[in-house]
Amino acid sequence: MQQVVVRVRRGGSPPIRASDPDTSAVPEQRPAPGRRAPDRNEPDHDGPDHDEADRSGPDQDGPDHDGQGRAEPNQSGAGRPRSRGFRPVRELRALAREARRGATLLTLAVCLCLGVPVAIALTPAQDLVSFGQPVSVGARTPSLSVSGPAQLVQIGNTELDIPRLWVYGPLRPKLVMGPVQRNAAAAKALRPDTAGQAGADARNALLRGFLHWYGWASLGLLLLTLAICAVSLYGQTLVLLRRQTRTGSAPVSSAEVWHRSVGSLARLAALAVAVVAVGWVGCGGLAYAGAMRGLRSVSSLAELVGTYHVSPSPVGPARYGFTGAVLGDSRAARLGGPPVADPTADDRSCGRSSDSMAAELGQLSGEPMLNLACPGATISAGLRGPQQRGAELVPPQLGLLKQVQGLRFVAVVVGPNDIGWTDFLSYCYGAANCSDNLSQGEFDYRLAAFDRDYGNLLQDLDALPGHPSVIIVSSYRVLNADARCPDTRGPPAAIGLDPAKIDLLNRRNDQLNTILTDGAR
Repeated sequence: MQQVVVRVRRGGSPPIRASDPDTSAVPEQRPAPGRRAPDRNEPDHDGPDHDEADRSGPDQDGPDHDGQGRAEPNQSGAGRPRSRGFRPVRELRALAREARRGATLLTLAVCLCLGVPVAIALTPAQDLVSFGQPVSVGARTPSLSVSGPAQLVQIGNTELDIPRLWVYGPLRPKLVMGPVQRNAAAAKALRPDTAGQAGADARNALLRGFLHWYGWASLGLLLLTLAICAVSLYGQTLVLLRRQTRTGSAPVSSAEVWHRSVGSLARLAALAVAVVAVGWVGCGGLAYAGAMRGLRSVSSLAELVGTYHVSPSPVGPARYGFTGAVLGDSRAARLGGPPVADPTADDRSCGRSSDSMAAELGQLSGEPMLNLACPGATISAGLRGPQQRGAELVPPQLGLLKQVQGLRFVAVVVGPNDIGWTDFLSYCYGAANCSDNLSQGEFDYRLAAFDRDYGNLLQDLDALPGHPSVIIVSSYRVLNADARCPDTRGPPAAIGLDPAKIDLLNRRNDQLNTILTDGAR
């Protein structure tokens, strides 16, 4: 009885049967006309992964199998089983070989350099509410710079960089706002007793919105990475098949191409996902660190995006010989006093008197003082901008001050005109109760606007030539709470001021002085 030995060639060739038990050599196959005879010692490169993992395994020289997992006896009658399960060492070696290939390195570079920007650009912004305003959180278009600021876009108005949120890497937050809305949440950001909590809530909302956007962008980046890997492997397979066709190698079946491509795609995708994940997490960490570093000190929208500041230009010729100067309103000009000798056009328009604050300071110090104060002056119309006095347009006091050389100090008297103090005083004279929410809300609104203008003024004073000392004069109380003088009764038809009204006015005056004092410090 003849023994039949089946020898299976690597690479999927058909089995060769030897009917003679003494025949141990495989009959030589003649190549087809025009084809090169294959070399038995040459490895078979038929696919993108070249089947290197299979040839490097321990089954390289093992016994043959019958295709069902049972070992066929060899010529000596001995056989050992072979395992076809997952082999960690072999897979790790295959991953290492895949990572060293030029095509793999190029694919990883494309995933990082192209996949990350595309994922950032395609991920939609997330909608939320911050400081009572509808805001969309996303990321701005990546640039080639190493670092850059976040961006604030107000629909239909402007685009602003946010220097406080300076981020390293390509992932830089972007905030999109609609028209500013007035509501209860926005009012909380302006009230001293609720501004701190409102700022914390706004920061948390911005952080949650960015994390949601980051999660969607991560999913999009994963899909892009897998798509790039599939396209890359498809291109590599086409190149190898075309190369085999040109060299006259034996044709490869579609099943074998699919088998080998699946293994290469799995290894390439695993490497690409790992590399992109590390880079993406690093970008997210840098963006989070930069955003939180900037948001920790933010308590208002002005602090977040900054303010637009233009200082008044110098006005008039240079002036010398003054030790100090006084800026401000009627309290410094002393409207109604004796006029100054040889008055200028501005002196007459502003009604500056010879017993003004500047004159008194000059008498006390024995040094010449310059009086630039004008009744009715506010920071925006009087100190930093021109002031209309009848038919005369008085130049900005700060512009005139910039031309004075050699000053040692500057005294500033502002505040009551900026918040319209006479409006609230007249209202309390005529109303039975002036502590209503409407008037209080209007006072808070005006006080917040004064705070902003006062900050711009202090910035201008700090930049004066020679850096003179700046003295801020606070607002004085007009009446004591227990006053019983005719001034508390007001005009004949007025209700007058009672202790409760006087106490309310004094408390509001204290709020104004708090802003003046904090700025001076």
